[in-house]
Amino acid sequence: MSHPLNILERYWKFTSFRPQQEPIINAVIEGEDTFALLPTGGGKSLCFQIPALAKEGICVVISPLVALMKDQVKALNDKGIKAMALTSGISYNELDTLLDNCIYGNYKFLYLSPERLQQELVQDRLRQMPVNLIAVDEAHCISEWGHDFRPDYAKLHVLRTVFPMVPMLLLTATANSDVRQDVINM
Repeated sequence: MSHPLNILERYWKFTSFRPQQEPIINAVIEGEDTFALLPTGGGKSLCFQIPALAKEGICVVISPLVALMKDQVKALNDKGIKAMALTSGISYNELDTLLDNCIYGNYKFLYLSPERLQQELVQDRLRQMPVNLIAVDEAHCISEWGHDFRPDYAKLHVLRTVFPMVPMLLLTATANSDVRQDVINM
């Protein structure tokens, strides 16, 4: 396993982490479920990208924001890191092929919306993947108290059922104490 700082320097050309990133990254690498509350622009994505790159397997990233998924996939691919996002508008046959690519193509990141995760084909194929980390972006949406509540976020427990030993990282920039407690108790 590569050291997190070596990965940071190799792909992002930084020699140190921002405040709060390193303890989060270390906890995830140690296999701990982790809740991360970082400000917008605080480097939340590196908190799952670095640990996922340090381990064998693929990181499943749940995000409600298609534009953010596309931006992160492009940035990772530009660095030579295999990543894909399964957004809406993909035919069943294309979805089938893309999921096979994740299983057999040495991808490091698979970005999904919470709604896409509810599809039976996606769940079946995830079970065949060597998942090393589950990252939930905008995790405040899990809580009914979160200002952007989306019902399919409440169904993310399926990931915990399918991957009980895979660490889960819950990331948000917005969470009062009620929201934090709901998210942690997911």
